[in-house]
Amino acid sequence: MSALTWQVRRLSTVDEAQIDGLSDVLIDCVEGGASVSFMHPLSRERAAAFWRRVAAGVVDGQRALLVAEDASGVCGTVQLVLEQPENQPHRADLAKMLVHRRARRHGVGAALLRAAEEAAVDCGRTLLVLDTASADAERLYERAGWVRVGIIPRYALLPFGGFCPTTMFYRDLSPDSGRAATDAARGSEAL
Repeated sequence: MSALTWQVRRLSTVDEAQIDGLSDVLIDCVEGGASVSFMHPLSRERAAAFWRRVAAGVVDGQRALLVAEDASGVCGTVQLVLEQPENQPHRADLAKMLVHRRARRHGVGAALLRAAEEAAVDCGRTLLVLDTASADAERLYERAGWVRVGIIPRYALLPFGGFCPTTMFYRDLSPDSGRAATDAARGSEAL
């Protein structure tokens, strides 16, 4: 079995082929039981309509969209919701961190998260917030230095029905936040 190879990049525009690939990832995640705003079954039309709205936000500068691609196409994605109230110009929401089941456990999620943090800094954002209903994602965020704020019970429905909680996290990317210490600790773990 060969290792999965992929690359992460930020999209400045989103074409129909990318919308199709992003739709595949979203549908796969919903079919896999991920609580990502959609109920099962998620039609291709609804998935594509969602990604077209995201694409419009990318063009308008309201969102940053990053994708991971492997030999089969889009295998993961994450967004930064940059459009925030005027008293929060330093903040963005990290949203729709999705990795296709074929690409999980190969570092794709961690690479997307690092790229999103770098894109946030490039966009002048120093505080990121997110919520997740996935224990696997929680472990990823904690390893990357995100701070768990708390759990909200009965936050959303799972795609096949039934309530699930969500866990809120934040990441301070400001220069004086201790990010350098966190990054150094993460680098020493790799040794």
